[in-house]
Amino acid sequence: MMARRIGIKDVAAAAGVSVTTVSHILNQVEGKRINPDTRQRVLQVAEELGYAPNGLARGLRLQRSHTIGFVSDEIATTPHAGRIILGAQEAAAAKGMLLLLVNTGGDADLERRSIEMLLQRQVDGVLYAAMYHRIVRLPESLRSTPSVLLDARSDDPTIPFVVPDEVQGGYTAVRELTGHGHRRIGMAVETADIPALHGRLEGYRKALDEVGVPYDPSLVAAEPAIPHGTVAGDVAAGYRAARRLLTADQRPTALFCFNDRMALGAYHAAADLGLSIPDDLSVIGFDNQDLVCEGMRPALSTVQLPHYEMGARAVTQLLALTATPGSPPGPVIQEMLPCPLVARASVTSPPRL
Repeated sequence: MMARRIGIKDVAAAAGVSVTTVSHILNQVEGKRINPDTRQRVLQVAEELGYAPNGLARGLRLQRSHTIGFVSDEIATTPHAGRIILGAQEAAAAKGMLLLLVNTGGDADLERRSIEMLLQRQVDGVLYAAMYHRIVRLPESLRSTPSVLLDARSDDPTIPFVVPDEVQGGYTAVRELTGHGHRRIGMAVETADIPALHGRLEGYRKALDEVGVPYDPSLVAAEPAIPHGTVAGDVAAGYRAARRLLTADQRPTALFCFNDRMALGAYHAAADLGLSIPDDLSVIGFDNQDLVCEGMRPALSTVQLPHYEMGARAVTQLLALTATPGSPPGPVIQEMLPCPLVARASVTSPPRL
């Protein structure tokens, strides 16, 4: 037989005070004159009886559900982006919020139905996440609900978003190589037409221009990753791109790889050609996938995508938009977060060729 739920009337009876007094104390109502001894007695009785507030009723009263919807296309099933969810979840929990996660797999009908169910549950706001921080269109059903794009962008200035600064990240990676004296730097990339590629390539060119090295398109090797988005596809693409660059008449002394998995392919290509990393060839990646970077020998220097920080910042932005009913919301922010360098052992000064 299920135990009866302890209610506010039970606390009032046990403490010898009115229901109104208990309500004021437990809900921390401001401006009410309550004797400190009475307050302490009520709180102690509530704890002894195991009283738990009715969150649903309180939410209806305050017009808040203390829940946040998280709608993604693929992020929830992508291991190296899982820290986005962790960052959002921990930031939400710190504010007493619950994160409700939905992964649609890119199914438009499932996305529509999922958003509808979240709104029926009166979530306080929605994080709308998409892979590759591409430009997306916020679903019309979310236009009247506080929403923040996560790892996705909008060309609408009224839609807030949080994305990584890919240009700065590419610049940081190549600046690490030029700082060690490299001037002939190859770039191994995928053929996918995604914002990350264009941003990192722009950063690559910017860092070279800073040290007076003209851009040489022959030093950028693009290979298709088949199957796209898989470890095997990325490693194979990295191997082919690196081998093409390293067998050229005048090979580069360093490689900047589009991601860490392509860098793993570059390691294999260098080994097949009898090149030692970093003595003969310096290599730097992108993403900072710990299992990949730390498992390579030598450990891979890379640039970190700020997944955790992006998730946390998106929640912060969303909570600013979901202000207490009746008060004005916070400003719309379209934010790019920096991608920091993670220096390990795969980069050193160039050899004398």
